[in-house]
Amino acid sequence: MNKLIEIFCDVDDFCHQFLPEWEALLISDGTKKRRRSSKMSTSECMTIMIAFHQSNHRDFKNFYIGLVRRYWG
Repeated sequence: MNKLIEIFCDVDDFCHQFLPEWEALLISDGTKKRRRSSKMSTSECMTIMIAFHQSNHRDFKNFYIGLVRRYWG
């Protein structure tokens, strides 16, 4: 669990620096797009993906249902 917290902190620090710079460089096509806020932050999604790739699970659905929703909720 400590390793998960360390991964999240590193990913969150990265996202706070990278995302504003990345969004500033995006080219707009002139159409208005909706920016809905999600329930999970980008840092949380990336941390779950990194943890999945470090685990021994073969598919993401079983990893998410069996581990993330049950214990990390």
